Formats: sequence, structure tokens, C-alpha cells
Amino acid sequence: MSFARRRSLEVAALAVFGVLLLIYFLPAFQVYGLPRYAGQRRLTLRQRLENAFPYDPRQRLPDLIWQTWKRSPEDKEFDPDYRSAFESWTRLNPGHRHQVVTDSAASQLVAELFTAVPEVSQAYEALPKAVLKADFFRYLILFARGGVYSDIDTINLKPIAAWVTSDMKPYGLIVGIEADPDRPDWDEWYARRLQLCQWTIASNPGHPVLADIVSSITEETLHRQAVGELDEEHMKSVMEFTGPGIWTDKVFDHFNDLHFLDPASQVPSNVTWEYLANLTERKRVGDVVVLPITSFSPGVGHMGSGSTGDAMAFVRHEFSGSWKIDTGLA
Repeated sequence: MSFARRRSLEVAALAVFGVLLLIYFLPAFQVYGLPRYAGQRRLTLRQRLENAFPYDPRQRLPDLIWQTWKRSPEDKEFDPDYRSAFESWTRLNPGHRHQVVTDSAASQLVAELFTAVPEVSQAYEALPKAVLKADFFRYLILFARGGVYSDIDTINLKPIAAWVTSDMKPYGLIVGIEADPDRPDWDEWYARRLQLCQWTIASNPGHPVLADIVSSITEETLHRQAVGELDEEHMKSVMEFTGPGIWTDKVFDHFNDLHFLDPASQVPSNVTWEYLANLTERKRVGDVVVLPITSFSPGVGHMGSGSTGDAMAFVRHEFSGSWKIDTGLA
């Protein structure tokens, strides 16, 4: 074979090889216009979230307090009814950074935090109701930054540092029981037989429960948007789509994920609501600390809830129902 012929074949082979490389790597640069490694293009949304926000169970709870409202406390039109509630968090936790994220700032913050996983911001913007966005935002900010989220109409009764005793550390998530109704018609009042509240949550960034709920809400929202079912006719209720129903489910899913449980612990292999029923003290399940109903729902007068002066009363929820102004899907 002549030199020219051989050279021509080599050039052709290199060209084919170059095209194959381009085909292989190009998808990594075409997803939402963001470059990423080619090996990542088969990762699930949850895996990408976990990569972007790794979870360290040994990390100390960040000294951050997050709340949301239409106006910031610096605004002269900030609702006076919420002023004392807001100030209770700052007063009892002087070493914490306390931030109220306004509705107008939330969208930009979500976009900035989830640049590496832009589907999350797309789902947030697609949600058709303010109450859905408010629910979603609390999971997003805790997943990305950690700390404590609490509704604007909650009053802090005891410092955050007092919520968990030293013998329960380290932990990654603090949740409180909202409802434990021992009545046959419980499903007319609550989404779950034992329901966890989401008006107050404390978490380290990247916690698996938050990774799970963020990926689930994102995927369902974008799917419904794609098939034209992101409307009141087709949507689930707020309780099930973003509220305490799905939140309770995701926490219990985590309880039953053996990957996160210490084999030497006394936690049963199948954790159901009965395991936490009638709880009066803190209980640790894996890396989650569960607080009794008195902790975040004191003074409600039923289901075993103690008074606001109880030693286990940490947060009082005023139940202003401000989210109900945004009617529909409730």
C-alpha cells in the first residue's frame, strides 16, 4: 500500500473516531445548556441532587433560621400580627442568622441554589398555587442550606439548642408530631393516622428525606406540566402533593430504609405509626429525632398535647391560616 493511501486511511479513521467522541460527549453539554460529565447523564434526579448537596450525618445543625412571608421585617408594612412571633426566634437564638425570604426573592434564590439541577427551579416556577410553592420552598432551603424552617405565624418558646439532648447527637433531622388522633374518623381531619408537622422542621443540608421529597415533587410537577395536568381538575390536594401527607410518608420511608439505620439500635425493622403513637418524650429513629406532639403543637387541648408551659413545648403555632387566602387545592 502506498504512503498516500495509508495516510488517507489514517485520516479517515481519525475523523470517524472524532465523530464518535462528539456523539458520546455531546449529550453531556446539551441538558439545559449546562456542562457536566458524560458519565452523569444516566443519573437519576435524586442522585444528581445528592451529588450537588452531599449529606454529612456528623455535621452540626447550621445556625440558620428560615421563614417566608410577603414582606420582610424591615418593611414598614410588615404585618404587626407577626412581629412578636418573628422577634421570638431572634431573641431566643441570638447566635443564629435569621432570615425572612419574601415571595419575590424566593424564585431567584431557588434558581441560584439549584443551578446544577435546573429542573428543580423549573418545577418551583411551574407550581400553580402560592401554598404549593411555600411548601416546596421549605424543603428546598433546608436541603440546600440546612438549619430551621418555621412558619411566620409560629412563636419560639425555647431555644433551638434545647430541642435535642446531647445523648441523641449526632442527628440529621428533627421532626415533630402534628396529629395522633385516636378516633375512627381521623381521615376526615388529617392526611395520616399519625401525621408529622411541616410548619417547623430542622435539618442538616442534603438530608436523604429532603432529597427524596424534592426529587418526588420536582418529577411529578414536571410530568403533570408535560401532559397538561398541572391544574385543579387533575391535581392532588395540597396535603398530598406538597403538605404533611407526603412529608410524613417520606420520613417513614426513611425510617424503613435499612441503609440509614444502625443494626444495633432498638428500632424495629418495620416502623409504622404505632411505633410513635402516644409519644411524650423525644425519640431517635436512625438519624432522625422525633418530638412529641407537645413540642410543636402545645396547647391544642387534645391528642395528648401539653400546655405551652410544658418542658417539652418548643414552638407554638398560631394557625393563622394565611395560606388559605390562596384558595383552591386546599
